[in-house]
Amino acid sequence: MKQERADVIIFGAGPAGLAAGLYLARHGKKAVITEKEKLVGGISKTIEYKGCRFDLGGHRFFTKSREVNDLWNETLRGDFLTRPRLSRIYYRNRFFNYPLKLMNALTGLGPLTSLAVLGSYLYIKLFPYTEEKTFEEWVSNRFGKKLYNLFFKTYTEKLWGIPCTEIQAEWAAQRIKGLSLRSLLKNSFSSDKTGKIKTLIEEFKYPRYGPGMMYEKMAENLAKAGGSLLMETEVVKVERDAFRAESVILKKNGSEEKLEAGHFISSMPITELIKRLSPPAPPEVLEAARALKYRSFLTVNVILNSPNPFPDTWIYIHSPEIKMGRIQNFKNWSPEMVDDPKKTALGLEYFCTEGDELWNTPDGELMQLGLRELELLKLGRAADFVDGFIARVPNAYPVYDASYPENIRVIREYLANFKNLQPIGRYGMFKYNNMDHSILTGLYAARNVLGADYDIWEVNTEQEYHEEENTTRARGARP
Repeated sequence: MKQERADVIIFGAGPAGLAAGLYLARHGKKAVITEKEKLVGGISKTIEYKGCRFDLGGHRFFTKSREVNDLWNETLRGDFLTRPRLSRIYYRNRFFNYPLKLMNALTGLGPLTSLAVLGSYLYIKLFPYTEEKTFEEWVSNRFGKKLYNLFFKTYTEKLWGIPCTEIQAEWAAQRIKGLSLRSLLKNSFSSDKTGKIKTLIEEFKYPRYGPGMMYEKMAENLAKAGGSLLMETEVVKVERDAFRAESVILKKNGSEEKLEAGHFISSMPITELIKRLSPPAPPEVLEAARALKYRSFLTVNVILNSPNPFPDTWIYIHSPEIKMGRIQNFKNWSPEMVDDPKKTALGLEYFCTEGDELWNTPDGELMQLGLRELELLKLGRAADFVDGFIARVPNAYPVYDASYPENIRVIREYLANFKNLQPIGRYGMFKYNNMDHSILTGLYAARNVLGADYDIWEVNTEQEYHEEENTTRARGARP
C-alpha cells in the first residue's frame, strides 16, 4: 500500500467519490481513492450471485443535468439501456400507480373514499397549516389530510421508524417537491403542444448488468487516467493542523500507513469524518455528530424458479401489517440481470436501524420472513424458492428528525473553516441526494480543487419535482 504524496485523497468509491477522482485524474492530478469495501459503487454496487445480479435497493439513472448524463453515456455507451418503468404502491390489497396518478388513485379507492379525499383537500386549502415544519404538515397542505394518511403516512413511518410528526419538512421538499393534488389533477387532463397527455417520467436509463457495472467501469477509467484506487482500505484518522487537513492514516490487512495530500474530499458518513479528525473537533461539534442518525436497511435476495411473477420494476408496500417496505424485480430493470429466462431475481427490502432486532435477526429467519410475506402479497411462491442471501446496508438514509437542522448547522459551520477538506455525496453531506446529485457534488468538489468556487451545498435545492418530465431541463440545464 506504499504511496507517494497525493494531490487529492478521496474517501469512498461510491458515485460521488469516483466522479471526483476520475475528473481530477483526467485533469492531471494525482488522485487516490480509498474504499473500505470489496466492491466499488457504495450503496449503488451490484452483487452477483448464482448467475443473477442484485442491487442494494433500486437505482434509476435519471437526471436533469447534462454533465451527469454525458458522464454516464460516455462511460457505458451501448450498455446504457433505456428501460420502461412500472412502479406501484400496494395498499389494502390493491395496486396504485406511483408516482400517483389521480384517476387511478380515486378509482382504486372507491367513490366514498374519493369524495373524502377531495373534501379533505378542499378543507386544507381553506384552513392550511400556517407553518410547515414536519413531513405531515408539508404533505397535508398539498394533498389533504385524507390522502396523506392513505398514501404517505404508513410507508414513510415504515421507512424512518419514527412518526411523521418528527420528520422534517425538508425531506418532503427534496423528494416530492412541486407535486400536489392540484398538479396531479392538471397532469391528468392537460396536454402538451404535441397533443400528448402530459405525464410523469415513464422510462429511465439503466446499465445492462446493474449500477455496479457503471461504477466498475468508472474505476477502470480512473486507473487508465493515472488515478489510484485502494480497496479494502479504511480511513482511521484525518490529521489536521488547525483548519487544514494534512494527512490520513489508512488501515489495510491490520497494518497502518500515513498518506499526505494537498486536498481531501470525503464521501464517508459525515458523522465518521468528524470522529476521525485529529486533533479532535470541539466538543459541541462531536456532540452534534453523535446526535445525527442514519437509517439502515437489509435486503432478502431470492432466486425463484418462475419466469416473472409480476410486471413491476419495483413495488412500494404501504400496508402496515407487512414488514417489507419495497420489492425490486431485477429482471424488469434489465433482462440480463438474470442469466436463466426461467428464473426471477427479487430483492425484498426491510428498513431498520443498525443493531436493532430486525438487523440482528439470523439470516435463515430473515429468508423465511421474506418468503412468507411474498406469499401474503401474492407476488411469489415459497415453493419456487431456489436460493438466496441476505445483504445488510448500514447508514443508508440520513434521518431528518427534529434535532437534525441544528446538528447539521453546527457541523457545516465547523467544516466551512477547512479550505482543503470537502464533504460530498449522500453520506458525506448527510443529505438525501439522488445518485445524480451525489455525482454533481463530486464533480463540483473536483473543480474546486482546480480553482473553481462551487457551493456544493446548493446541489439538490431546486424546487422542481424530480419525477416530472421537463424536456428543457432534461437537455442539460444545471440544477
